Amino acid sequence: MKVKGNRANKVNVITLGCSKNLVDSEVLMGQLRGNGYDVTHESTKNESGIVIINTCGFIDNAKQESIDTILQYADAKEAGKVDKVYVTGCLSQRYKDQLEVEIPQVDAYFGTLELPQLLKTLNADYKHELVGERLLTTPKHYAYFKIAEGCNRPCSFCAIPLMRGKHVDKTMDDLVTEATKLARLGTKELILIAQDLTYYGLEKYGERKLAELVRRLSDVSGIDWIRLQYAYPSQFPMEVLDVMQERENVCKYLDMPLQHISDNMLKTMRRGISKRRTVELVDQIRQRMPDIALRTTLIAGHPGETEQDFQELYDFVEKTKFERLGIFTYSHEENTHAYTLEDNVPAEVKQERADAIMELQQGISMDLNEQKVGNTYKVLFDRKESGYWVGRTQYDSPEVDNEVLVPATSQYVRLGDFAQVKITEASDFDLYGEVVSQ
Repeated sequence: MKVKGNRANKVNVITLGCSKNLVDSEVLMGQLRGNGYDVTHESTKNESGIVIINTCGFIDNAKQESIDTILQYADAKEAGKVDKVYVTGCLSQRYKDQLEVEIPQVDAYFGTLELPQLLKTLNADYKHELVGERLLTTPKHYAYFKIAEGCNRPCSFCAIPLMRGKHVDKTMDDLVTEATKLARLGTKELILIAQDLTYYGLEKYGERKLAELVRRLSDVSGIDWIRLQYAYPSQFPMEVLDVMQERENVCKYLDMPLQHISDNMLKTMRRGISKRRTVELVDQIRQRMPDIALRTTLIAGHPGETEQDFQELYDFVEKTKFERLGIFTYSHEENTHAYTLEDNVPAEVKQERADAIMELQQGISMDLNEQKVGNTYKVLFDRKESGYWVGRTQYDSPEVDNEVLVPATSQYVRLGDFAQVKITEASDFDLYGEVVSQ
């Protein structure tokens, strides 16, 4: 029996993909709550009359997960378990026409910039006074903090500009307002994200303003950590490092996706930077900030990648010894520049190359972690899991980086709080320690 009357005002938001999508969902949820809706995030109970799926369309695996999720809720609608299904986000932006034909059970599809239209469909108003208001889906002590939308970079492999459009900055005043509201709610760590942080300011102010923005955010009372993710290497604004040195609450951490190192591949990927300049940049950053943790992301198997190209990449990783590193196998995405090239590296070779890099990185990470044994670090604790309090140092971002584990059987910490932890043991991607003060 349907209980439509009890669930008509309840909305369940499902988020797929990256942290930028997560922020979009949090803003959507804040707007819905401001309009009187009862909102949940990824509830497993069939008690919501309305389901909104925020999709990812970046690479094949992500697209398939999004399609599977849409089909799951389309079936739930046909079975009477939900009343309405709406789809938004990157997949919907990129393939709306095809999706409307293939999965017509969905009530409506919306693109990445169509939040007001989605709200209108639900008889809700976009409330400008709610700028900066979000329903956090993360633990309240940290929040992903999106400073811009879209991207102007011409990278061969990337479909993001097709789904997110050109780079558009948020104003500095709006971002400070949002940070202040988050701090009042108990957020201690802001994780700055965008398709390209280093481009910030060019669209709105005519010059790069990331350093100024970080300074203003670091002045917000209650914000203990500010972390920078997704910094493009070409024309990197070195003054950002000055802010890291000046301000204690700016983490000595930089996520800079390099993608490759051979000149052949950097040119083919349309990255706008050479091997020589990349190596110089990494060296300059490390010279100015010897204790910085550098994270990078690489791609294995892009069209045209030869064994020699891959060997250059392997040697670069071995020599550079990044503190944090991830690698993806290339995905052949239609309407990108790389789609005009032959996808000529077999899938098994792509995977073998990615595995080889990660095996190398595992050893590098183990060596670096062993050097931390005996040292004491400020740790922010995120959760309790498998008999441990699990936290992070300033050198680690949630979900993708190393963690610090403290036995819950013998010690107590408050989740969302900082503690000084002495490292007693190391593994390849984790540290173990004991709390020495809180």
